[in-house]
Amino acid sequence: MTTFHWTSAGSVRFEDVLEPVPFTEAGGVWSAEVEMPPRLRVTYHFFDGEEHADPANPAGAGPNRSLFSTPDLEPQPHWPVVGPDEVLDVPTLRVRWNGALGRKTVRVHKGGPAVVLLLDGDDWMYVHPAVAAFESAMGDEMPTLVFLPTPRDRAAEYNDPALWQAIQDELLPLLATNGVTVDPTRFVVAGQSLGGLSAFNAALDFPDLVSRVACQSGSFWWTRDLSDSGFTLDGPAGGDTAERLRDRDLSGVRVAFDVGEHEPKMHRHCEAVEELTAKAGANVRFDRSPSGHDRVGWRHALVRDVAWLLSDL
Repeated sequence: MTTFHWTSAGSVRFEDVLEPVPFTEAGGVWSAEVEMPPRLRVTYHFFDGEEHADPANPAGAGPNRSLFSTPDLEPQPHWPVVGPDEVLDVPTLRVRWNGALGRKTVRVHKGGPAVVLLLDGDDWMYVHPAVAAFESAMGDEMPTLVFLPTPRDRAAEYNDPALWQAIQDELLPLLATNGVTVDPTRFVVAGQSLGGLSAFNAALDFPDLVSRVACQSGSFWWTRDLSDSGFTLDGPAGGDTAERLRDRDLSGVRVAFDVGEHEPKMHRHCEAVEELTAKAGANVRFDRSPSGHDRVGWRHALVRDVAWLLSDL
């Protein structure tokens, strides 16, 4: 049992895994007792009409989120403890991209010749310190990190091949004019949830560009008829992606999959795609993080899997 303390009525709320637990008052002290499952990392916050980080916890994720790990887990390597009041440095190279997808500001941290394109890059700049983590983990082998901003409509943009067409035709030449040349043999695309689905589909739609993919909790339940059936994880295992993988040749492709131990409804979808990807000839790695659908689990997988994807160079 884990006890959280707060200064007033409200609740403690968790990312994806647990239901909110209300604070109760005794002797002028507000507290909430939460039974945690074993092997869990989770993002949480306090809610009293507004969202607050836990003032008693030094591990933050942005100004109004905190990170918790059960005592049966070791600390995450490479990711520094960042308090909720700390403001992260952002990469100094700023690239203005005005093209088929509208206006976007892409940030770049220059490293070595390998390039990692991070979907939902806002999270990896402003909430989780990806630059510091990659520098710690990879040292002299630190790749160049390209932070693609999170789209306003993630479902629409991440499920449209036009995104990758624009990346290929517009963003990569723009990066080259700013001193960042993308060699497809040293190019990793990394995404989570709908971003993971998009990153993986890029390898199917643009195989000459994308052959190294880090995919955490990919939304492989996705089907094109969702507009009729609504959001659901109860459809065919692997959704449309599984159908696209039938009779495909993915030799030469490297994919690192990860999904949370505590998001069981995702497992059959991810496992179907993992198996079909390996059957298609790709070099596949798959792991299970002690988390739910939550960046606190994805962030360790991100650094680990990018290192593996580049390990053959």
